[in-house]
Amino acid sequence: MTDVTITRKNNHIVSVKASGHTGYGESGEDIVCAGISTLIQSSLLGLLQVAQINVKYTVNEEEGSLRFTLPENLTEMERHDADVILNTLLAGLQDFYTEYSDYINLEVI
Repeated sequence: MTDVTITRKNNHIVSVKASGHTGYGESGEDIVCAGISTLIQSSLLGLLQVAQINVKYTVNEEEGSLRFTLPENLTEMERHDADVILNTLLAGLQDFYTEYSDYINLEVI
């Protein structure tokens, strides 16, 4: 099971935490795990490289975990860009959850 927690503050996503493997398929062939990983990693890359926001993140490949947190002092433009990227991530994760809820635990707090 992959656990994904999205944390909101003042109606903005401020952090994302994902851990675990879905168990949908064999290691290296698990399309659900790969899809979730791609969504989350692409969102992080969008924040770092496209929006150029200095996001703090940690990765643990053995545990299959990735966490990132936005800085608190975002400009109005950075906040807008982060909202677009992270709300798109959430929409994608919700779509995966609809189809594969036996393999994903999605929590928005």
